[in-house]
Amino acid sequence: MKKIAIIGAGISGLFIANLFKKNSDYQVVIYEKSNSINLEEGYGIQLSVNSVKLLNKIEFNKFENARKFNPKKIIFFSSKNFKKICDLNISDFNSENCQYTTLKRSDLINFLKKDIENLIKFNHNVSSINKENQKIQLTFENNEIFECDYLIISDGVFSKSRSLISNNKSQPKYNNTLAIRGKITNSSKIDNENISLFLGSDFHQVIYPVNQNGDLNFIAIMKYQLTLEQQKNYSLFIENSFIRKVLEKVPKENKEFFDKIKELKIFPVFVSKDFFKTNDDNINFIGDAFFAFPPSFAQGASQSIEGAYELFKSIENNLKGDFFKNRVNKTKMVNKRSKLNQFAFHLSNPVAVFFRNIFLKKFIKNKKFLDSYLGKIYNN
Repeated sequence: MKKIAIIGAGISGLFIANLFKKNSDYQVVIYEKSNSINLEEGYGIQLSVNSVKLLNKIEFNKFENARKFNPKKIIFFSSKNFKKICDLNISDFNSENCQYTTLKRSDLINFLKKDIENLIKFNHNVSSINKENQKIQLTFENNEIFECDYLIISDGVFSKSRSLISNNKSQPKYNNTLAIRGKITNSSKIDNENISLFLGSDFHQVIYPVNQNGDLNFIAIMKYQLTLEQQKNYSLFIENSFIRKVLEKVPKENKEFFDKIKELKIFPVFVSKDFFKTNDDNINFIGDAFFAFPPSFAQGASQSIEGAYELFKSIENNLKGDFFKNRVNKTKMVNKRSKLNQFAFHLSNPVAVFFRNIFLKKFIKNKKFLDSYLGKIYNN
């Protein structure tokens, strides 16, 4: 029986643990540095068809329908006047059992951990990672030692485990944007059946339903410069004075949405600069520890799930080396399109905005373009 150690109990770590649990050839342990899993109750998440298809392998298709939603369209609006630009029918990428899905992140996490809670060891903060006699040796701050055959690192964009292996050579960078998120009450200007995407100058916001009860998720991405000192000061983002300063920069036409937001939080967006590959094919990264995307393609969770499945199949079929190469190729494609989306969403020049809107209207009707731009990502 091969021993699998997973560091980090996030979406990718929990998903791959479920996959290994179904195979009796593996013994799995998940190490989580916190004393519990952060559920971030109420905040939403989007799952495109590529990830829903894979989640169905662990019976996500039996997940309670009332706790998820299947939007049919992404509707583009101008933030300036709330005028509709066009809409994209994302249901064209659906199949009978795999549909674009939105839900609360906490509900997805609870689904992923319900059958594997006994595999999670909390309060385990790794202090060193070494290779001893063909085994990977993990040492934790509580002096506990564990040996495994495979190490899977899924502890986020600020992965301590990756830093231990790479000697801090692969650090994330600030994306010059802040994310503002929360839950929102209904409004006459919100389509509570679909995903509403408002495009503005150095600013865009997304509002979408997360269940059948009418709960809506709100997230906005705003261009915002921070000094290096501010980026490291995590307490800054919960200070009322800083929050007020940020909200003052919200375009005035969007402020009425902010009056309706509950549990508003602001945090800086960090993305990966490059890829890091270990010299050991038995040590791999998934999720944001592998690569963190700009949040403008709603593919963070979906790519975490897809990458976890690819690594599972690679280990199961003993295809050493294939996972990293294939995941890098897919990640580069998604990352380029995420950057392009953010650039297009944040245009401020009136002439550039005019032509962007014309191209949007044209491209969403072009099946060949959609199959290339979205189909290659939504369908795996």
